[in-house]
Amino acid sequence: MYSIERYTASNETLWNGFVSKAKNATFLFYRNFMDYHANRFHDHSLMIRKGDNLMALFPANQDENMIWSHGGLTYGGLILLPEIRLSDVIYGFQGVLQYYQALGIHELRVKTIPQIYHRQPSDEIDYLMFKLEANRYRCDCLSVVSPTRLKYSRDRKQGIKRGNKNGLKVIEVSDFEEFWSQILIPNLESKHQSRPVHTLDEIRLLKTRFPEQIRQFNVYDSGGIIVAGTTIFDTERVARSQYISGNTEKNNLGSLDLLHDYLLREVFPSKPYFDFGKSNEDEGRTINEGLLYWKEGFGARSVAHDYFSVDPAMHVKLNGVFK
Repeated sequence: MYSIERYTASNETLWNGFVSKAKNATFLFYRNFMDYHANRFHDHSLMIRKGDNLMALFPANQDENMIWSHGGLTYGGLILLPEIRLSDVIYGFQGVLQYYQALGIHELRVKTIPQIYHRQPSDEIDYLMFKLEANRYRCDCLSVVSPTRLKYSRDRKQGIKRGNKNGLKVIEVSDFEEFWSQILIPNLESKHQSRPVHTLDEIRLLKTRFPEQIRQFNVYDSGGIIVAGTTIFDTERVARSQYISGNTEKNNLGSLDLLHDYLLREVFPSKPYFDFGKSNEDEGRTINEGLLYWKEGFGARSVAHDYFSVDPAMHVKLNGVFK
């Protein structure tokens, strides 16, 4: 009744059509987003059918004897249609676990899709993780501005005033080079000895594929010099600051305060949620208190983003769920 099929490029149209109708998907699950880094992630995504009908997708990549859903995306897990029943999800995911177990996979890691991205209730995966006795090995706190927006803190209001007094301007631009080369990369290298997840060429490529969803907002001083910026991933229900960065004078200038006030008031006033992302470090175990304080100053509050690890052999725990 239920069957599991490995995704191949011949299924791209079918996969993308399903994503467009799913109740918990965003543009990150379209194949022309997922496959931009196919050279770094060995795809092992699955398509789950009930009879002849495609009922779910499982975006995933394989690293030796481990499956990640998904190692190259912000989130993963089961992609589901609005009309799907819980019983189908349980039986279908049991088939996913059996499929991977037969291939010698020892561990499955799932980054859940936070509820704010759901078009309709989609917490089936949470129940599955409970029944499978999965290990919740990580939990991040996303700082999210909700539809019932809270007032800004005094500090944020003062920062916005500084930004206006210093003559800063926010401009949406079509290219990323200024922000990447002059602000983002130097900051990440000096503070964290790291680089952006996306290279400049990669974010440019993704912009050509998703011109309405990937947007760049820069802040310029009165002389036209870039001083800060943010890269926005704009989905149906959520605008997310994927990258946020300013120069060394950002606090004195008020550049990031002015920028995000502009985004919240002028660009996304009707967007249900604005996601500042996490302030966690060490896989959720610690929090950058200063960064969290800044985000919460805009009225953002915490939404959990769970990460689970499960042994495929635990599929037996799903036997006898229904009486």
